Amino acid sequence: MAKGAPINTTCAYCGVGCGIAAQVKGAREVTIKGDKTHPANHGRLCSKGTYLGETLELEGRLLHPMLGERRASWDEALDDVAERLQSVIAEHGPESVAFYVSGQLLTEDYYVANKLAKGFIGTGTIDTNSRLCMASAVAAHNRAFGEDVVPCSYEDLDCADLVVLVGSNTAWCHPVIWQRIEKLRERRGTKLVVIDPRRTETAALADLHIPVAPDGDIALFNALLDAVAKRGGLDAKFLRDQCEVPEGFFAGLSGEHGVNPQIFAKLVDLLMERPRMLTLFSQGANQSACGTDKGNAIINFHLATGRINRLGAGPFSITGQPNAMGGREVGGLANTLACHLGFSEDERADVAGFWKTDRLCSGQGLKAVDLFRAVHEGRIKFLWVMATNPAVSMPDAGFVREALARCPNIVVSDVIADTDTAKFAHVRLPALGWAEKDGTVTNSERRVSRQRALLAAPGEARADWRIVCDVAARLGHGRHFDFTSPAAIFREYAAMTALAGRHGKKLDLTQWADCSDRDYERMLPFQWGGTHPLRHGFATSDGKARLIAVTAPKTQVDGMVLNTGRYRDQWHTMTRTGLSPSLSVHRREPLVEVHPADAERLALEDGGLACVSSAAGESIYRVAVSDGQVTGQIFVPMHFTDANSGGGRTGLLVEAKTDPVSGQPAFKNVAADIAPWQPEWRAFLLTRTRVQPDCTYWAQMRVKGGWLTELAGLGAVDIDALLPEGMRREVADIARGMRRVTVGDEDGQMLAALYLTRSGELPARDWIVRQFAAPDASDHELLAGRPAIALPDRGKVVCVCHDVGENTIREAAANGANTVQAVGEATCAGTNCGSCRTLIAQIIEETDATVREAAE
Repeated sequence: MAKGAPINTTCAYCGVGCGIAAQVKGAREVTIKGDKTHPANHGRLCSKGTYLGETLELEGRLLHPMLGERRASWDEALDDVAERLQSVIAEHGPESVAFYVSGQLLTEDYYVANKLAKGFIGTGTIDTNSRLCMASAVAAHNRAFGEDVVPCSYEDLDCADLVVLVGSNTAWCHPVIWQRIEKLRERRGTKLVVIDPRRTETAALADLHIPVAPDGDIALFNALLDAVAKRGGLDAKFLRDQCEVPEGFFAGLSGEHGVNPQIFAKLVDLLMERPRMLTLFSQGANQSACGTDKGNAIINFHLATGRINRLGAGPFSITGQPNAMGGREVGGLANTLACHLGFSEDERADVAGFWKTDRLCSGQGLKAVDLFRAVHEGRIKFLWVMATNPAVSMPDAGFVREALARCPNIVVSDVIADTDTAKFAHVRLPALGWAEKDGTVTNSERRVSRQRALLAAPGEARADWRIVCDVAARLGHGRHFDFTSPAAIFREYAAMTALAGRHGKKLDLTQWADCSDRDYERMLPFQWGGTHPLRHGFATSDGKARLIAVTAPKTQVDGMVLNTGRYRDQWHTMTRTGLSPSLSVHRREPLVEVHPADAERLALEDGGLACVSSAAGESIYRVAVSDGQVTGQIFVPMHFTDANSGGGRTGLLVEAKTDPVSGQPAFKNVAADIAPWQPEWRAFLLTRTRVQPDCTYWAQMRVKGGWLTELAGLGAVDIDALLPEGMRREVADIARGMRRVTVGDEDGQMLAALYLTRSGELPARDWIVRQFAAPDASDHELLAGRPAIALPDRGKVVCVCHDVGENTIREAAANGANTVQAVGEATCAGTNCGSCRTLIAQIIEETDATVREAAE
């Protein structure tokens, strides 16, 4: 792409859907800024969006079609895919074919993949990794509203008097939403309640934290509705005119909730005092064996109290992926057709007529967990995986890998050559990455935005929609897939939404059905359905919403309760964020967070290693003792894979238990055990290029100038296998029980540095990492493990956006910067995405306590 004016596009990460103004500076160099005109973020970005420019290099990219390990031409590869499909369909029928797709796809990609699978191959089994994120919210919407419609908008975040966050560490996972909540609190005095088992960074700044038991949300919301009803808080008119209520619904509510009575009473008071209430719920609610019921318990409360369809009020599902919503709209889930349509006879007839096909699937297909069970059992003979990594992200990942190994036909379309899933592929097809794609996405508030290509396609990479259309043509369906651009696909999808209206749905993009290519190119972000799409009636046969009677489950598990989630600066399996040195600073290893009392009881040391095990499998983590955890519960991240770690494999621990309505797996309430794991040696290694260690525990993260790998193991250490060829120098520090080795080239550039011990302490990493990255890295200082002249220790990086360390913040606080704002003015920390402000506040509090103690 030519250099020139900034290009407006959309961020690659979460469902907030932030606008970006990108300036192309070079072949793979792009400057990223927030788009001030985009209504989702008004120019604000989180740390991940800020550093998107660091993730655009071609390291690890899949650049050419591959048949096994052999490079192939596109024609050869596409012919192979088509022949595999035709053979499987002829011998085993269309139900033996499955697609597993992703919220990383653009809407146009999703549309043609779904059209090919359901419309022309005739299989209903096309499902998406959004099943792992938002399927329970979808099911709850359908049960209550008659359609998967989010009834709120970001505008509500400017008007609410009470914000309730359920199962969402918003400050980390949706930082731009968090910034909006912060401003809302400053401007209106809005109160914030966080319902979460953990005292997260978000919960630490709330007016009220409700430490609900795992899967205790249904009991809590039923009890809240019961308490509010008894205090006269129901909206009788709204219930009468706009809701259908099951007989005995209110009498059947239980007052049991399991929350401290005083905390519960405070919450009820807030609910009664502040009817302009917005409830945002996310993966903490959805990723559960009762996630749909949780969603309906939240929606029930809003319907019964009339807190919906008006500014500042409503149940708001905030999505995890950039196009989870767009995929839902065009039928990316196995239990829908397209355009929010189901599989009734009339709906099937309309879809078949629109697509002009006589091959339409007969009904819904297999949802994600059942899909991979079918692969394992041999019922699925052909699987096409697009833009996702199920060998890591699916529950019971060991079982999923067995399934992939058994499947005779696996096609993977991806940007990365060697993902954990791609290792099982018979055919790998190089797809475009974020900066090369052109199309649309839909964010959490139903806002459609353009994603525009910034860079030329690298190697032979192609758009996902183009790949699908090329395969469709080879299957004999070319005239139905003769799209020449994303705009042409979008026009057909927009026209198809007329079918949604015919069946009483709210989804309507028909104003774009005749848009020109120029209109599409110039498209500004727009929101279908308006601010409150259900204001004039619900998408049910009688236009009334349904209250759904839900019962709290028995949630007690044996042993510890394992919870899983995201890190602040990482995304999914880190194939993109893992390329950014800046984003790797915050958490360089997979940590298992444990309450101090549990750590003492189980002899777990902060900074030590522990083995976490469950009925599904086991993996090793670094221990982090945290009073944010509840006793009896542990927390681990979801991001680490075989490509970047020999431990931290969370997918191996989660059992394949699913919600019976939505099919969404339960990632948040897993029975587990934890025990110390004692290595015989420990080390860390800096290298210019990636290494693949062979030891019990290792974790690798990008740093400036190369890669940092933490290592621990048993028995002998094969140093030669770890270090590159070059001029090697070594120091044995007997006093510290440490061995230090550097490797340089003939020009004096450092190629590697290894620090190894069996009984001593390893040096701090931060200075060594910075020294290794320097162009004039000193061999002598690296061998010493410390600078020749003592330098100020800025401490661990707290603010990634502005590269500000903990000690710098402590110094500012000690010098009178006693608020987060004051620290920001003194150091810039916390002034961009805001996700570090909780930690800054904690540092200020600790520093103030230290100063007071010294004064006394």
